Amino acid sequence: MTANASETVRIYINARPVDADRGATPLAALERHDPAAATLVRQGSRVIVDHRGLPAPLEEVVTNGSIFRVVSSKQAS
Repeated sequence: MTANASETVRIYINARPVDADRGATPLAALERHDPAAATLVRQGSRVIVDHRGLPAPLEEVVTNGSIFRVVSSKQAS
């Protein structure tokens, strides 16, 4: 993904660097990076967790350096 640095922030999803749109939510960033995984999150079989392993608030805006993992919903509970 290439974009002007002022328009994106660098985050990490499953240990891979991702350039997310500035103002994106974790789910929107995942959708751009891995649409199939985003679908699983919407269906409830997967959950986006933060660097501590806690479910990430999906309505919050990602910030530069944010770290997320996509895990089984059973694993996150």
